[in-house]
Amino acid sequence: LALAGFSFGAFVTCSALAQLPDTQRPERVVLVGTAASRFQVPPVAAELHERTLVIHGEQDDTVPLTAVLDWARPQSLPVLVVPGVEHFFHGRLPLLKSLVLRHLQCA
Repeated sequence: LALAGFSFGAFVTCSALAQLPDTQRPERVVLVGTAASRFQVPPVAAELHERTLVIHGEQDDTVPLTAVLDWARPQSLPVLVVPGVEHFFHGRLPLLKSLVLRHLQCA
């Protein structure tokens, strides 16, 4: 099982994670453009941190990078920042795809 979400979808993914029993935890989680400034995004369980990839654009004007870092910091959850990229990853979707696939293929 892998769960992934983009923007509002990242909020939905984190909300779903919070509802899953420990016996049904996903192998991989991907959160892109997490809408931390727009919603109360639940934290990611500590045991999922190593299996979670958080990606955010440095120049995101929809969800500021600072909001995602403020959400991730108390969890010590790493955030992969893509330099010069805005919220929709225009012109950088192949890179985003590559990062996500690499994470999903890790065993």
